Amino acid sequence: MNVLQESFNNFDVLAFPCNQFGQQEPGANGEEINNGITHVRPGKGFEPSFTMFKKIEVNGNKEHPLYTYLKTYCPSTRQNFADTNRLFYSPLRNSDVRWNWEKFLISKSGKPFIRYDPSTKPQDIRNDILFLLQQKS
Repeated sequence: MNVLQESFNNFDVLAFPCNQFGQQEPGANGEEINNGITHVRPGKGFEPSFTMFKKIEVNGNKEHPLYTYLKTYCPSTRQNFADTNRLFYSPLRNSDVRWNWEKFLISKSGKPFIRYDPSTKPQDIRNDILFLLQQKS
């Protein structure tokens, strides 16, 4: 996502850590999460050039209202859930984020435009970003 953040003016990548998927984000907010990113996953000294917010829940009974809003406009990218033994929330809903690194592209007016599967590579989002940046507000 760094490459997208650094490639466009008037475009921001916003990241919201979440520990609901395989408990892959157990760290406390701030330095502990940043150390995990830098040294573990993706590791190798990675430093995000985008804004990292505090950890939130994106699904279930304690779902953050931002994700309720995003999911209202963009259907899930997968029919099935990952191994439900590795999902740490309830209840399961069809609209749920399926795994870490699911992405939402938002228009200048704040409306969700499209939702990307966790496996979507940043370069596969580039044309959609260009399209939205060319639109009038």
